[in-house]
Amino acid sequence: MTASDIRVLIADDNRAVRHGLRVQLAQADGISVIGEVTNGTDAVAIARAERADVVLMDLQMPGVDGIEATRLLAGPQVVDRVSVIVLTSHSGDRYVLDAIEAGASGYLLKGHDSAQLIEAITATARGDAHVSPRVAAHVLRELSRRVPSVSDARVVQSLTPAERNVVARLSRGTTANDEIAAELHVSVNTVRSQVRSALRKVGVEDRTQLALWGARNHLDR
Repeated sequence: MTASDIRVLIADDNRAVRHGLRVQLAQADGISVIGEVTNGTDAVAIARAERADVVLMDLQMPGVDGIEATRLLAGPQVVDRVSVIVLTSHSGDRYVLDAIEAGASGYLLKGHDSAQLIEAITATARGDAHVSPRVAAHVLRELSRRVPSVSDARVVQSLTPAERNVVARLSRGTTANDEIAAELHVSVNTVRSQVRSALRKVGVEDRTQLALWGARNHLDR
C-alpha cells in the first residue's frame, strides 16, 4: 500500500462475494483493500476508523442495512463524508433511488457491472458519480420527476454548446466519461474539463446533481 492508494472497504455479508472483490481489486494498481465487514454498523465504524476513501456497500445486510449505512457515511447532513458505491443484485427503482438519495456516489449491479468496478472506484474517489447503465436513464427521469421543475434559463444560456452537450448526455443516463467522449468525438480530458466547468456554473457538487439539473431543465430531450 502506498500513501496515494485509494483505500477501499468491502461491506457484504456474503463471504464469496467479499473474496471475489478482494481478488479483483488486488490486481488493480492504486487501490488497496483496507478491510472487510459483514454489516452496516461495522461498515460505518471501520470506514471512519480506517479512513476509507470508498466503501463498496451491499444493500441487504444484518442489523443496519446498506441504505442506512450509506446515509450515515455520505448523507446530506454528514460533514466528513465517505464516498459509497452500492454494489448489489437489486436493480429495482426503489433500491436505486433510496441509495442515491441516501448519498451514494455510485450504483453497480453484481454480475453485470464487474468490468466497471475499477473505473467506478477511481471516478468516485475523485468526486465523480458512476451509475450502472442498466438503471441510470430511468433513475434520472424518476429523480427529476420527484423534484419540482425549476427553469434556470439564464444558467442554461451560460453553458457553452459543448458543455450543454455533455450535460445532456449525463441527463440521459450516460455516466462514464469515455462513453460521453465517444458519443461526442472528443477526448476524455475534454469531457472532464467541460463537466468541471458546468458544475461550477450550475453551482452543484457532483455529476448526479448536474444530471438531475439537466433533466429538470430539459437538456435530456
